[in-house]
Amino acid sequence: MAGLELVVTREQAGRTVKSLLRGELGISTALMGRLKRTGTGLTVNGTRVFTNAVLREGDRLAVDLDAAERSARVEPVPMTLDILFEDEHLLVVNKPAPLACIPSSLAPGELTLAAGLLHHLGEGASLHLVNRLDRGTTGAMAAAKTAYVHNLLRERLHTGAFRRTYLAVCMGGPEREAGEIRLPIGRDPASAIRRQVDPAGKAAETAYRVLERRGGFSLVELTPRTGRTHQLRVHMAALGCPLAGDWLYGTEDRALIPRPALHAARLELAHPLTGEALALEAPLPEDMARLMMR
Repeated sequence: MAGLELVVTREQAGRTVKSLLRGELGISTALMGRLKRTGTGLTVNGTRVFTNAVLREGDRLAVDLDAAERSARVEPVPMTLDILFEDEHLLVVNKPAPLACIPSSLAPGELTLAAGLLHHLGEGASLHLVNRLDRGTTGAMAAAKTAYVHNLLRERLHTGAFRRTYLAVCMGGPEREAGEIRLPIGRDPASAIRRQVDPAGKAAETAYRVLERRGGFSLVELTPRTGRTHQLRVHMAALGCPLAGDWLYGTEDRALIPRPALHAARLELAHPLTGEALALEAPLPEDMARLMMR
C-alpha cells in the first residue's frame, strides 16, 4: 500500500487535517477531495476523519494514497519491459521505438506502453506518466503509481531535481562544439503537428555538446531547459543539422533509420518521497549506434 503518515507535533497541534495535508504533505486540492470521499483515505489514530478535524499533539494522521486512485481506462497487455528502476511509488522504463505512450484516437487498437505497464503493475493498478516520449523516441521515462507522486514529480520537471539528458544523431553537426540554443517555439499554422521557431512563441532553451563527429553525422548530447513540443528536433534543425531520419524537420530516409534519431539517455531525479538521488541510464539503441559506425 502506498501511503503517507504524519505524527502531529506540539507546534502543529490545533491545525486541521486540511491544513497539514496542504502545508506539510503538499497534497493538491483535487487529490484531497478524492481522499475524503473514501472510507480509508484519511484516518487519525486508525479512525476515519474529514478534512475539518482539528488535531492534537501525538495524533497519527495517515493517508492511504491507493484509496483515491482510479482504475486506468486502458486494457492491460503483456509486454517485455526494460525496467530501470521500480519501488512502490515510482517506475522508470526504457521505452523502445516505435511504441506510443498512450492510446490515440488516430490509431485505435494500437499497442501502447501504458498497456504494457498496467499489465506489469497488476489488476486495478493506476498509472501516471510523468515525462512522455514521442513514439519514435527511445529511452528513460518515468511513471508514478499514484496521483500524489505524479504531482510532486511534475512540479520538479525542468529543474535540477528532475534532469533529462538526450543523445541525438544529427546530419552534419553544429559548428561549435558546445553551446546554448535560445529560440522561442510556436505552432506552424500550416500543420496540425509541426512546430517552428517563432519570435512570438514560447521561450525554449536547449544546451548541447558534440560528443563525436564521424562520416557526416554527429552524436550530440542535448539537455532541455524547457519542455516545448518537439523542442530538441526544432532546435537542431534551426542550427542546420536536423536529426537523422526526422521526417518532419529534416529528410526522411527509412533505409538510414526509420525514426528521428533521438534517445533519452539519462534521467537524474531526487526521489519525491525518500529524497534518494537516482541516476538512471538507458544505453544508446542499436539503430543510432549503427549510424555513428557508418
